[in-house]
Amino acid sequence: MSDALFHVRRLNAEDIAPVSALARVVWQSTYPALISQAQIDAMLSDRYATSHIRSQREDPTHGWWVAHQNLTLVGFAHALLDPIDCKLDKLYVHPDTQGQGVGRTLLLSIQQWARRQHAGRLWLQVNRGNTQAITAYQKYGFRIIESRVFDIGNGFVMDDHLMEQRL
Repeated sequence: MSDALFHVRRLNAEDIAPVSALARVVWQSTYPALISQAQIDAMLSDRYATSHIRSQREDPTHGWWVAHQNLTLVGFAHALLDPIDCKLDKLYVHPDTQGQGVGRTLLLSIQQWARRQHAGRLWLQVNRGNTQAITAYQKYGFRIIESRVFDIGNGFVMDDHLMEQRL
């Protein structure tokens, strides 16, 4: 899928290190007001380790997409299938390119993939304080179905809304 300003495609091996680097940029611009730096560092280290992304890329129940503007990575998304649903696990766009349709196009790619896999709904978790993301997800048809605090270990928690959209 492409737009005049950017191109979205499936993640390849060469994209893994740039995805990890972009994750740090986005997280540092978004999360310091919401969670501690120690939690940011721990979650980035866990979720964006090269070996972790590589194993997900090789697993058919995981889908990864990247968005490039010219030759620069400007966004990425990751989704995970279970027997009946699809979890939108990651959707991040560089702060300088937010609002240009990158996130929408990444989301459309995931929705299409989930439908092809016969998922009945797309769901996600979003930090309750991340009002910009919550507003964007609501704009694209997601609704809050629950709010919960998740213990993720090492004294860290995620205080999230669960949102869903039917496919």
